[in-house]
Amino acid sequence: MKKLFTNLTFWVLTAITVGALLGHFFPATAVSMQPLGKYFIEVVKIFINPIIFLTISLGICQMGSLKKVGSVGGKALLYFEIVTTLALVIGIVVAWLIQPGRGVDVSAVKNGAITTFTNSAAAFSWLNFFKNNLTIQVVLFSIFFGIFLGMYKNKEVIIQPLSIFSKYVFKGLHFVMLLAPIGAFGGMAFTIGKYGIVTLLPLGKLMITVYVTMTVFIFLVLGLILRYYKISLWKYLNFIKEELLIVLGTSSSEAALPSLMEKLETMGCSKSVVGLVVPAGYSFNLDGTTIYLSMAVLFLAQVFNIELSWGQIFMIIGVLMITSKGAAGVTGSGFIVLASTLSAIKVIPVEGLALLLGVDRFMSEARALTNFIGNGVATIFLANNEKEFDRKKMETAFSKEVYEYDLAEIQQSNKK
Repeated sequence: MKKLFTNLTFWVLTAITVGALLGHFFPATAVSMQPLGKYFIEVVKIFINPIIFLTISLGICQMGSLKKVGSVGGKALLYFEIVTTLALVIGIVVAWLIQPGRGVDVSAVKNGAITTFTNSAAAFSWLNFFKNNLTIQVVLFSIFFGIFLGMYKNKEVIIQPLSIFSKYVFKGLHFVMLLAPIGAFGGMAFTIGKYGIVTLLPLGKLMITVYVTMTVFIFLVLGLILRYYKISLWKYLNFIKEELLIVLGTSSSEAALPSLMEKLETMGCSKSVVGLVVPAGYSFNLDGTTIYLSMAVLFLAQVFNIELSWGQIFMIIGVLMITSKGAAGVTGSGFIVLASTLSAIKVIPVEGLALLLGVDRFMSEARALTNFIGNGVATIFLANNEKEFDRKKMETAFSKEVYEYDLAEIQQSNKK
């Protein structure tokens, strides 16, 4: 019993439940809880770029070969494109078969509600994407710094203090993660309180279809990818269960990104592969977002009774292959991408996006969870492919669950 009450999983799950109940019965109070979730994510974001820098720089330095860096980076981009394209096709096929948009009332469509997103879509450019995406900038800088460090003769003078600093950064992250239940409570309370369960009913078929499709993608596609290297998806998900609950409660994969990187190292992935794949995947390997976007486009076509030709469907796939990656890391990116896609194909009214505003928040959990799991699977796959994976570490991690944000464990470490 004592172990239960000092376990982060228990407290995050409890916080999500309490937040949902508060949102349902006392919506006004629940909406005021938004800062708890918002500021928790902001605090975690502080750790993201330092961890990316330290992980990539030290990892590349230890890799010792520029050719190896290029190999991992190239394979990662190829993997991202193949898997996200597969996700895109699956989303379109399922939406085409189930037809979640048939019979939906379009009276809720209002032009004003989507003005912000359509304006952002029109103003989007790849130059602004790289200019405003700090994560990508940190990744590129860290790669070059790691290469420089690897060639520097007296590199130990720099590596030693960086390694010590890295330990303190992760130690600080451990303490911040103790606040995860508060963040999860605030995020879930706000979502239920502001939007309410009732708002799900008109578009319930779309929501169920999206959730089922992403579940099938995770357990079929991602499960088979891991099975190729004889790794259990269930055991992996159990190993990162705390992070999954945090993502569920906050609707943000950012909230657990730093701890995912550490856990992937703990279970056997090399520091260099983790450092390169996870941050890049955060911008370019968005499986859940891709599935949602493809299904949303077909949903809107069905709502307006627009029969798409095969040529138009293939055009949608082609456009989404580009736009789904272009707005990564931008606030409201889902609607920005949808607006830019609909504007490009010029077949479906952009105003239809107003229909999705009410339920988008509830589907963001599915997107975030699928993106999060997908990036972990990509890292494990590529680490195995590059022979940068320690199976003994994985077996130890899976059998003993050696890595948990446990209050008793942290208290014990403070006594040493």
